[in-house]
Amino acid sequence: MLAAKKIRILAVDDHQLLRSGIEAVLEDEEDVMLVAEAGNGQEAIEVFRQHRPDVTLMDLQMPVLNGIDAIVAIRSEFPDARFIVLTTYQGDAQVLRALKAGASAYLLKHMLRTELLETIRSVHAGRRCIPPEIAAELADHVADDALTEREIEVLRKVASGTSNKIIADQLFISEATVKSHMKSSFPSSAPMTAPTP
Repeated sequence: MLAAKKIRILAVDDHQLLRSGIEAVLEDEEDVMLVAEAGNGQEAIEVFRQHRPDVTLMDLQMPVLNGIDAIVAIRSEFPDARFIVLTTYQGDAQVLRALKAGASAYLLKHMLRTELLETIRSVHAGRRCIPPEIAAELADHVADDALTEREIEVLRKVASGTSNKIIADQLFISEATVKSHMKSSFPSSAPMTAPTP
């Protein structure tokens, strides 16, 4: 029987120490491997073209070219590219822009040791991952972006860790409608689901 194909990862961050930490987390995993690294957004574009990773871990604040512009540039060439945004700041105003640019997940750097592998696997499987505390932060700032009251309501329920099914029951709508509201909140090709209880 053939071994399962490994999920190929590109790590993009201007701090070598963080990239080494990511490598350490991934090195013993049987289904995930680090194939390349880059220190800024411009390098990330070139390295992505060369290696075509399955999932890219992208820092937002970098010299030469920031993470959001790198995501936009890569997705213009490779629309199916999948990104997990990494940042130090929970209240980073760039996060919503990154999600709209096509990022599938958002992780605070201090979550890497505990959340990274599960997030990589979820994004590779075509899901979006927004931790409840980040969804809560985004819900507080969505007024800037003209979401409907119902979309905000759904986002707040996701932020509290409520599953799609329970949200649907509470709001007397279908799960498909819940997913539709989530998609409106974060336009992207990847479906987004609330955590399962």
